[in-house]
Amino acid sequence: MSVAPQPGRLVWDAATGAGRLSVEGDWTLAGFEALRREVARFDAGAQVRALDLGRLGALDTAGASLLVDLLGAERLPGLLATGPQVDASRRALLDTIIRAQGAVQQCKPPEPPSPVAELLCHVGEAAEQFWKHAVGLCGFIGLTLEGLGRSLLRPRSWRITATVAQIEQIGLNAVPIVALLTFLVGAVVAFLGATVLRDFGATLYTINLVGFAFLREFAVLLTAILMAGRTASAFTAQIGSMKANEEIDAIRALGLDPINMLVLPRVLAMLVSLPLLTFMSMLTGIAGGMVVCAWSLDIPPSLFLSTLRESLDVRHFYVGIVKAPILAFIIAVIGCLEGFKVSGSAQSVGEHTTSSVVQAIFMVILIDALAALFFMEMGW
Repeated sequence: MSVAPQPGRLVWDAATGAGRLSVEGDWTLAGFEALRREVARFDAGAQVRALDLGRLGALDTAGASLLVDLLGAERLPGLLATGPQVDASRRALLDTIIRAQGAVQQCKPPEPPSPVAELLCHVGEAAEQFWKHAVGLCGFIGLTLEGLGRSLLRPRSWRITATVAQIEQIGLNAVPIVALLTFLVGAVVAFLGATVLRDFGATLYTINLVGFAFLREFAVLLTAILMAGRTASAFTAQIGSMKANEEIDAIRALGLDPINMLVLPRVLAMLVSLPLLTFMSMLTGIAGGMVVCAWSLDIPPSLFLSTLRESLDVRHFYVGIVKAPILAFIIAVIGCLEGFKVSGSAQSVGEHTTSSVVQAIFMVILIDALAALFFMEMGW
């Protein structure tokens, strides 16, 4: 025969000045919310001098913790000792809750780190991540060069159709945006040069400024940054989607090499497309400067071109164009590497696409800056 649960309650006897508190009914998890409200209404916990558990029904951990919270972990053992005898199992449960709360109170919260330590921690984590990325990138460059060397020895393994398709997507489809951007930047450079040099009566040197800037730096740098944002992200998204759909595992199961099938066509297409786009950027950037000179400085295009040909040496063109294949290789390798790092979800594809763009742009600017310093020190 089952016994119906009795609602738990607190009976406070303050009329005789004894300060006796009687705990009655069931103190279990089933009536926890009602018991908590009962404890919250009772505001004379500090005045309790005697505790009576004689009419206490069922008791579990939830009810025992409420009693400990009500009377305090330090006062409750004394109240239990002065009151009527308590059942051994209930006494053991209450003692366990008291010891547990005492242990929790003894555990001091960790001190917040100082701003300097937190800054050093972030710097260390960033350095560790950079080192891991650098090691992974060097390893993937080695795999790509090994695959390229093996492919050159076996002409039948060349994937000419895939390479031509990538050249169309990377180079031909990027011509409008690259041409428009470099034309506008060339116009801006010419406008700034004309504005500054007008105060010195040397507006004619605007031609040298535009030609020097685009042949050596701006053409290859702007084109590489555009390719890093446009092509590296596309490579990561394409290969990452294949990784998420387990298509790369299927390629390996068929005995084929993903480096040969997926990476080499994209790398070769970038090696062909970026130098050609850089050459076009040189022409469009200079054209933008020529338009501004004709419109703002009344310098006719014939005079602009003749001055440019006489004042600038062809070595400036070589210095600019020689960086294009290096940047193309780095951009393609980073895009493909991040695609292989995708773990299998759409969120991972998005994260690695963003990472590939950031890494590619960072590497493009770093390599261009180092090359500029090297050429300057060499006097080229």
